[in-house]
Amino acid sequence: MTELGATQVHSVGSFYRARYIEDGAPHKILDISPERYQPSQIWASAPDQSTATNFLQGLYPPLGALDHDLAVETVTDGSDTIPPFNGYQFIPIHGQPNEGPDTIWLKGDDGCPAYTRASNFYQLSVEYISTFNSSRKFYSQFAEPLNDVMPAENVTYAHAYDVFDLLNVGSIHNESFASVVTTPQLSQLRYYADALEWGRNYNLTQPARSVGGMALAGGILRQLNQTVSTKGNLKLSLLAGSYDTFLAFFGLTNLSAANADFMGLPGYASSMTFELFTDGNTTTFPHDTADLRVRFLFRNGTDVSMPLIAYPLFNRAKDSISYDDFVDELGSRAINSVGEWCSTCQSSGGFCSQDEYASLSGDSSSSVNYDDSSSGLTAVHAGVIGAMTTLGVLAIIAVAVFFCRRTSASSSSSEKRSSVSETDSGTSA
Repeated sequence: MTELGATQVHSVGSFYRARYIEDGAPHKILDISPERYQPSQIWASAPDQSTATNFLQGLYPPLGALDHDLAVETVTDGSDTIPPFNGYQFIPIHGQPNEGPDTIWLKGDDGCPAYTRASNFYQLSVEYISTFNSSRKFYSQFAEPLNDVMPAENVTYAHAYDVFDLLNVGSIHNESFASVVTTPQLSQLRYYADALEWGRNYNLTQPARSVGGMALAGGILRQLNQTVSTKGNLKLSLLAGSYDTFLAFFGLTNLSAANADFMGLPGYASSMTFELFTDGNTTTFPHDTADLRVRFLFRNGTDVSMPLIAYPLFNRAKDSISYDDFVDELGSRAINSVGEWCSTCQSSGGFCSQDEYASLSGDSSSSVNYDDSSSGLTAVHAGVIGAMTTLGVLAIIAVAVFFCRRTSASSSSSEKRSSVSETDSGTSA
């Protein structure tokens, strides 16, 4: 991750801290610790720990930066001790083994044969073929500037995200690129990247293209259930997901109907949030789920002026939904178990060959395995407007797909999309 990228992600954490955590925050989560990290209240999971670490340090800065007295410990001889790094707060991040079953909740399209086939099917469409042919001349002008990192035959619409990512990052970090690509050209490159990634990751008639979004939906349900089943002890969760997973989820939940911008790539370090709240002021977590509501919010990019905006899910008119209806709606679109993922992906290799998962394949009734003894997966942050009480937040931050260091120009698109970005690429849609 570049210094700029780290700064941007840190700023996102600071944004959510100011809104939901610190004393006096306008939408503070009920009973959350405002200064000192409490392990039972926060859960974070990410394949790229640098992204999560920078975010979490914005969320809970070193104690000494908040209040010098908080970082000082007085020992029995009367002397004061200040912890290393000014009271740096070490917040554990739950990484997932690359080949482990829990990777599906973060990156459900990786290693999924059904997704690969369905995604590639887009390249047979009239839309793809027409765009590929009409954009050949446009892409040809970038073959020479990219010849050190990409073969000329790959500088086409077929690799639209690759080309955009390389040129966009280059324009930010390399002055020599200023004469290579203009702002209007970057906008056109972004347009093509949007179209390609949307076509690969969502199609109403071919659900397998959205496997990543289905699995993420299952992870979201798991995490919100942790907050509900613990009566709000788990207050805020963080998940880091890739852009293509975001697009698949946007399509599944009909967000593109609410705003056509959801058909485009989100800006770097964008965040989508699920807020669990109750109407009116309360000092305790409700006993009945009928009193709970969920709202989806999205912040596109990291600009300080970029607001967190609520959007209606599932083609509904209102931007919030009862918790029970949310579980029903999202559950009907979700992959809710590892066995169900294996069946949907038509995969029998890796962990899918293990009896405990193979026996569940195709059993959609084996819903998400909620485990009240653990804080579960990651989630995102949420906010409240008006006379409401925020009870829990689930925030998912977007990490860019990084193509610059691929070892082979012939790597498959699914392999490339699984790489975690170390750049600050991506502009607001």
